[in-house]
Amino acid sequence: MPIRIPDRLPARQTLEDEGVMVMTDSEAARQDIRPLQFGLLNLMPDKIRTETQIARLIGATPLQVELSLVRIGSHKSKNTAEEHLIDFYHTWDEIKHRKFDGFIITGAPIETLPFEEVTYWDELVQIMDWTQTNVHSSFNICWGAMAAIYHFHKVPKYQLEKKAFGVFRHKNLNPSSPYLSGFSDDFSIPVSRWTEIHSEDIDPDSGLEILMDSVETGPCLIHEKVGNRLYIFNHIEYDSNSLGEEYSRDRAAGNIIEIPRNYYPFNNPENDPQNRWRSHAHLLFGNWINTIYQTTPYKSDDIGKGK
Repeated sequence: MPIRIPDRLPARQTLEDEGVMVMTDSEAARQDIRPLQFGLLNLMPDKIRTETQIARLIGATPLQVELSLVRIGSHKSKNTAEEHLIDFYHTWDEIKHRKFDGFIITGAPIETLPFEEVTYWDELVQIMDWTQTNVHSSFNICWGAMAAIYHFHKVPKYQLEKKAFGVFRHKNLNPSSPYLSGFSDDFSIPVSRWTEIHSEDIDPDSGLEILMDSVETGPCLIHEKVGNRLYIFNHIEYDSNSLGEEYSRDRAAGNIIEIPRNYYPFNNPENDPQNRWRSHAHLLFGNWINTIYQTTPYKSDDIGKGK
Protein backbone atom coordinates (compact mmCIF):
# COMPACT_ATOMS: atom_id res chain seq x y z
CA MET A 1 0.00 0.00 0.00
CA PRO A 2 1.24 3.57 -0.65
CA ILE A 3 1.72 6.45 1.75
CA ARG A 4 -0.97 9.09 2.08
CA ILE A 5 0.34 12.67 2.19
CA PRO A 6 -1.12 16.05 1.13
CA ASP A 7 -1.43 16.36 -2.65
CA ARG A 8 0.65 19.55 -2.88
CA LEU A 9 3.42 18.56 -0.46
CA PRO A 10 6.78 19.07 -2.26
CA ALA A 11 7.90 15.58 -1.23
CA ARG A 12 5.14 14.06 -3.38
CA GLN A 13 6.82 14.71 -6.74
CA THR A 14 10.19 13.47 -5.49
CA LEU A 15 8.66 10.26 -4.16
CA GLU A 16 6.67 9.63 -7.32
CA ASP A 17 9.81 10.17 -9.43
CA GLU A 18 11.55 7.53 -7.29
CA GLY A 19 8.74 5.03 -7.82
CA VAL A 20 7.24 5.31 -4.32
CA MET A 21 3.47 4.83 -4.46
CA VAL A 22 1.69 7.91 -3.14
CA MET A 23 -2.05 7.79 -2.46
CA THR A 24 -4.65 10.51 -2.99
CA ASP A 25 -7.49 11.11 -0.56
CA SER A 26 -10.04 9.67 -2.97
CA GLU A 27 -8.00 6.50 -3.50
CA ALA A 28 -7.59 6.03 0.25
CA ALA A 29 -11.32 6.39 0.83
CA ARG A 30 -12.05 3.45 -1.48
CA GLN A 31 -10.09 1.02 0.69
CA ASP A 32 -12.12 -0.47 3.53
CA ILE A 33 -9.25 -0.62 6.01
CA ARG A 34 -7.98 1.49 8.86
CA PRO A 35 -4.79 3.19 7.69
CA LEU A 36 -2.01 3.47 10.22
CA GLN A 37 -1.82 6.99 11.60
CA PHE A 38 1.71 8.39 11.84
CA GLY A 39 2.89 11.78 13.07
CA LEU A 40 6.21 13.45 12.26
CA LEU A 41 7.36 16.14 14.70
CA ASN A 42 9.88 17.84 12.42
CA LEU A 43 12.50 19.81 14.34
CA MET A 44 15.01 20.03 11.49
CA PRO A 45 15.63 23.44 9.85
CA ASP A 46 15.26 22.10 6.28
CA LYS A 47 11.82 20.63 6.85
CA ILE A 48 11.11 19.77 3.21
CA ARG A 49 14.21 17.57 2.96
CA THR A 50 13.38 15.76 6.21
CA GLU A 51 9.75 15.26 5.15
CA THR A 52 10.98 13.58 1.99
CA GLN A 53 13.52 11.37 3.77
CA ILE A 54 10.99 10.08 6.28
CA ALA A 55 8.09 9.76 3.82
CA ARG A 56 10.33 7.75 1.48
CA LEU A 57 10.99 5.16 4.19
CA ILE A 58 7.42 5.01 5.46
CA GLY A 59 6.00 4.79 1.95
CA ALA A 60 8.07 1.73 1.07
CA THR A 61 6.04 -0.60 3.29
CA PRO A 62 3.09 -2.72 2.05
CA LEU A 63 0.71 -1.01 4.53
CA GLN A 64 -1.37 2.10 4.09
CA VAL A 65 0.04 4.90 6.24
CA GLU A 66 -1.36 8.41 6.65
CA LEU A 67 1.37 10.87 7.63
CA SER A 68 0.60 14.05 9.58
CA LEU A 69 3.28 16.74 9.80
CA VAL A 70 3.64 18.40 13.20
CA ARG A 71 5.67 21.39 14.40
CA ILE A 72 6.44 23.10 17.66
CA GLY A 73 3.91 25.85 18.20
CA SER A 74 6.14 27.99 20.40
CA HIS A 75 9.03 28.14 17.87
CA LYS A 76 9.23 30.13 14.64
CA SER A 77 11.17 28.42 11.86
CA LYS A 78 13.89 30.51 10.19
CA ASN A 79 14.61 28.14 7.31
CA THR A 80 11.18 27.06 6.07
CA ALA A 81 8.65 29.39 4.47
CA GLU A 82 5.72 30.27 6.70
CA GLU A 83 3.38 29.45 3.80
CA HIS A 84 4.69 25.86 3.74
CA LEU A 85 4.14 25.49 7.48
CA ILE A 86 0.62 26.90 7.28
CA ASP A 87 -0.31 24.70 4.32
CA PHE A 88 1.06 21.38 5.54
CA TYR A 89 1.82 21.45 9.28
CA HIS A 90 -0.23 21.22 12.44
CA THR A 91 0.94 22.54 15.76
CA TRP A 92 0.93 20.02 18.58
CA ASP A 93 -1.98 21.89 20.20
CA GLU A 94 -4.00 21.24 17.05
CA ILE A 95 -3.42 17.46 17.03
CA LYS A 96 -2.94 16.56 20.69
CA HIS A 97 -6.52 15.23 20.89
CA ARG A 98 -5.65 12.56 18.28
CA LYS A 99 -4.21 9.05 18.67
CA PHE A 100 -1.27 7.84 16.56
CA ASP A 101 0.03 4.36 15.83
CA GLY A 102 3.53 5.73 15.24
CA PHE A 103 5.13 9.06 16.07
CA ILE A 104 8.59 10.28 14.98
CA ILE A 105 10.59 13.05 16.66
CA THR A 106 13.52 14.22 14.54
CA GLY A 107 16.88 15.66 15.43
CA ALA A 108 17.66 19.37 15.65
CA PRO A 109 20.92 21.36 15.23
CA ILE A 110 20.99 22.45 18.90
CA GLU A 111 22.76 19.48 20.45
CA THR A 112 25.50 21.46 22.25
CA LEU A 113 22.90 23.37 24.29
CA PRO A 114 21.80 21.97 27.66
CA PHE A 115 18.31 20.55 27.16
CA GLU A 116 16.70 22.98 29.59
CA GLU A 117 18.13 25.96 27.65
CA VAL A 118 16.37 25.00 24.41
CA THR A 119 13.67 27.62 23.85
CA TYR A 120 10.94 25.06 23.20
CA TRP A 121 12.04 22.48 25.79
CA ASP A 122 8.92 22.84 27.95
CA GLU A 123 6.62 22.19 24.99
CA LEU A 124 8.75 19.25 23.86
CA VAL A 125 8.53 17.73 27.34
CA GLN A 126 4.74 18.00 27.15
CA ILE A 127 4.80 16.28 23.75
CA MET A 128 7.05 13.46 24.98
CA ASP A 129 4.77 12.90 27.97
CA TRP A 130 1.73 12.99 25.65
CA THR A 131 3.21 10.15 23.56
CA GLN A 132 2.76 7.86 26.56
CA THR A 133 -1.02 8.10 26.31
CA ASN A 134 -1.68 9.00 22.67
CA VAL A 135 0.97 7.07 20.71
CA HIS A 136 1.39 3.31 20.35
CA SER A 137 5.10 3.45 19.41
CA SER A 138 7.49 6.37 19.04
CA PHE A 139 10.75 6.64 17.07
CA ASN A 140 13.20 9.30 18.26
CA ILE A 141 16.07 10.34 15.98
CA CYS A 142 19.50 11.88 16.81
CA TRP A 143 18.98 14.93 19.08
CA GLY A 144 15.35 13.89 19.46
CA ALA A 145 16.58 10.53 20.78
CA MET A 146 19.01 12.17 23.19
CA ALA A 147 16.26 14.48 24.43
CA ALA A 148 13.80 11.61 24.93
CA ILE A 149 16.22 9.25 26.69
CA TYR A 150 17.30 12.12 28.94
CA HIS A 151 13.70 13.04 29.75
CA PHE A 152 12.47 9.51 30.43
CA HIS A 153 15.64 7.98 31.93
CA LYS A 154 18.01 10.86 32.80
CA VAL A 155 20.72 9.48 30.50
CA PRO A 156 23.08 12.45 29.94
CA LYS A 157 24.77 13.51 26.72
CA TYR A 158 28.47 14.36 26.48
CA GLN A 159 30.20 16.93 24.29
CA LEU A 160 32.73 15.47 21.83
CA GLU A 161 36.11 17.07 21.21
CA LYS A 162 35.44 16.86 17.49
CA LYS A 163 32.36 16.06 15.48
CA ALA A 164 31.53 12.41 14.85
CA PHE A 165 31.13 12.79 11.12
CA GLY A 166 31.06 10.13 8.44
CA VAL A 167 29.81 6.63 7.72
CA PHE A 168 30.71 4.13 10.45
CA ARG A 169 30.44 0.37 10.88
CA HIS A 170 27.87 -0.86 13.38
CA LYS A 171 27.20 -4.21 15.02
CA ASN A 172 23.92 -6.09 15.29
CA LEU A 173 23.72 -6.90 19.00
CA ASN A 174 20.41 -8.79 18.95
CA PRO A 175 19.56 -10.55 15.66
CA SER A 176 16.38 -11.95 17.25
CA SER A 177 14.91 -8.48 17.80
CA PRO A 178 11.92 -7.85 15.49
CA TYR A 179 13.42 -4.45 14.69
CA LEU A 180 16.60 -6.07 13.32
CA SER A 181 14.95 -8.85 11.36
CA GLY A 182 16.96 -9.39 8.18
CA PHE A 183 19.86 -7.20 9.31
CA SER A 184 23.45 -8.13 8.55
CA ASP A 185 25.87 -8.83 11.40
CA ASP A 186 27.48 -5.48 10.70
CA PHE A 187 26.46 -2.55 8.50
CA SER A 188 27.24 1.12 7.86
CA ILE A 189 25.23 4.14 9.08
CA PRO A 190 25.84 7.90 8.63
CA VAL A 191 26.80 9.78 11.79
CA SER A 192 26.74 13.56 12.20
CA ARG A 193 26.75 14.87 15.77
CA TRP A 194 28.76 16.76 18.38
CA THR A 195 27.51 14.77 21.36
CA GLU A 196 27.15 11.15 22.47
CA ILE A 197 25.68 9.01 25.22
CA HIS A 198 27.56 6.33 27.18
CA SER A 199 26.26 2.81 27.62
CA GLU A 200 27.44 2.71 31.24
CA ASP A 201 24.88 5.43 32.08
CA ILE A 202 22.01 3.11 31.14
CA ASP A 203 20.44 1.54 34.20
CA PRO A 204 20.27 -2.27 33.76
CA ASP A 205 16.79 -2.18 35.31
CA SER A 206 15.50 0.59 33.03
CA GLY A 207 14.16 -1.74 30.36
CA LEU A 208 16.47 -0.19 27.76
CA GLU A 209 18.24 -2.58 25.36
CA ILE A 210 21.04 -1.51 23.03
CA LEU A 211 20.36 -3.10 19.63
CA MET A 212 23.07 -1.42 17.52
CA ASP A 213 26.50 -0.26 18.58
CA SER A 214 29.67 1.09 16.98
CA VAL A 215 33.20 0.73 18.30
CA GLU A 216 33.96 4.26 17.07
CA THR A 217 30.76 6.15 17.83
CA GLY A 218 29.06 4.18 20.61
CA PRO A 219 25.39 3.20 21.03
CA CYS A 220 23.25 3.74 17.95
CA LEU A 221 19.84 2.12 18.42
CA ILE A 222 18.10 1.44 21.74
CA HIS A 223 14.71 -0.18 22.29
CA GLU A 224 12.53 0.40 25.33
CA LYS A 225 9.93 -2.32 25.70
CA VAL A 226 7.80 -0.78 28.45
CA GLY A 227 7.45 2.61 26.77
CA ASN A 228 7.43 1.04 23.28
CA ARG A 229 10.03 3.54 22.11
CA LEU A 230 13.01 3.42 19.77
CA TYR A 231 15.97 5.76 20.13
CA ILE A 232 18.42 6.08 17.22
CA PHE A 233 21.31 8.49 17.63
CA ASN A 234 22.55 8.41 14.03
CA HIS A 235 21.06 9.31 10.66
CA ILE A 236 20.09 6.11 8.91
CA GLU A 237 17.42 8.16 7.06
CA TYR A 238 20.01 10.39 5.31
CA ASP A 239 20.16 10.76 1.54
CA SER A 240 23.32 9.80 -0.33
CA ASN A 241 24.51 13.41 -0.47
CA SER A 242 23.41 14.63 2.99
CA LEU A 243 26.84 14.40 4.62
CA GLY A 244 28.43 16.02 1.58
CA GLU A 245 26.04 18.95 1.75
CA GLU A 246 26.79 19.41 5.45
CA TYR A 247 30.52 19.33 4.69
CA SER A 248 30.20 21.92 1.90
CA ARG A 249 27.95 24.14 4.02
CA ASP A 250 30.38 24.17 6.95
CA ARG A 251 33.34 24.89 4.69
CA ALA A 252 31.48 27.74 3.00
CA ALA A 253 30.73 29.19 6.44
CA GLY A 254 34.42 29.08 7.33
CA ASN A 255 34.01 26.40 9.99
CA ILE A 256 36.79 23.91 10.65
CA ILE A 257 35.42 20.57 9.48
CA GLU A 258 37.10 17.32 8.53
CA ILE A 259 36.14 15.35 5.44
CA PRO A 260 33.40 12.91 6.48
CA ARG A 261 35.08 9.59 7.21
CA ASN A 262 34.46 6.52 5.04
CA TYR A 263 32.14 8.56 2.82
CA TYR A 264 33.89 9.60 -0.39
CA PRO A 265 35.67 6.91 -2.43
CA PHE A 266 39.41 7.23 -1.77
CA ASN A 267 38.56 10.04 0.70
CA ASN A 268 38.30 12.44 -2.24
CA PRO A 269 35.40 14.95 -2.17
CA GLU A 270 35.58 15.10 -5.97
CA ASN A 271 34.18 11.55 -6.07
CA ASP A 272 30.46 10.84 -5.69
CA PRO A 273 29.69 9.12 -2.36
CA GLN A 274 28.36 5.58 -2.38
CA ASN A 275 25.25 4.88 -0.32
CA ARG A 276 25.91 1.80 1.83
CA TRP A 277 23.02 2.22 4.28
CA ARG A 278 19.90 2.65 2.13
CA SER A 279 18.74 -0.97 2.31
CA HIS A 280 19.14 -1.12 6.09
CA ALA A 281 17.23 2.16 6.48
CA HIS A 282 14.28 0.68 4.60
CA LEU A 283 14.61 -2.54 6.60
CA LEU A 284 14.60 -0.78 9.98
CA PHE A 285 11.58 1.39 9.21
CA GLY A 286 9.78 -1.55 7.60
CA ASN A 287 10.39 -3.69 10.68
CA TRP A 288 9.18 -0.90 12.96
CA ILE A 289 5.99 -0.36 10.95
CA ASN A 290 5.33 -4.09 10.73
CA THR A 291 5.73 -4.42 14.51
CA ILE A 292 3.28 -1.56 14.99
CA TYR A 293 0.80 -3.19 12.62
CA GLN A 294 1.02 -6.47 14.54
CA THR A 295 0.54 -4.90 17.97
CA THR A 296 -1.47 -1.66 17.70
CA PRO A 297 -5.15 -1.75 18.75
CA TYR A 298 -7.67 -1.95 15.94
CA LYS A 299 -9.66 0.87 17.50
CA SER A 300 -7.59 4.05 17.59
CA ASP A 301 -9.27 5.13 20.81
CA ASP A 302 -7.67 2.18 22.59
CA ILE A 303 -4.11 3.39 21.80
CA GLY A 304 -2.20 4.22 24.96
CA LYS A 305 -4.53 2.41 27.34
CA GLY A 306 -2.64 0.41 29.90
CA LYS A 307 0.71 1.61 28.55
